[in-house]
Amino acid sequence: MAFTDPLGDMLTRIRNGQQARKDSVVTPASKLRGAVLEVLQREGYIRGYSEEEVNKHPGLRIELKYFEGEPAIRHVARVSKPGRRVYSGSEDLPRVRNGLGITIVSTPQGVLSDAEARHAKVGGEVLAEVF
Repeated sequence: MAFTDPLGDMLTRIRNGQQARKDSVVTPASKLRGAVLEVLQREGYIRGYSEEEVNKHPGLRIELKYFEGEPAIRHVARVSKPGRRVYSGSEDLPRVRNGLGITIVSTPQGVLSDAEARHAKVGGEVLAEVF
């Protein structure tokens, strides 16, 4: 089965894993997925991730994070989709929950959170929002 939106698939696996109170979930590996997971780990939404082999293919095991029994990620949604790409300049990056959440942005300097992109004064494709 071919994925039309691999990043959306990973975000859905995280959402479903947290609803089912799993300790970790596994997703196929790619550079973009790894970069997004790096931002999520830096911002404290996941405990971490590691590479592992799944059916002789590279995969990523994502360690989910909970706080007092509740998932650290309350909402995760794909913003820019294959059918409708969403781009934003550094000044126009959307704020999630008035700054309580983050927006993940793919910039020329790599995948960054919205605060990092504003600080570096770079815009790009708005990949996802998390809070």
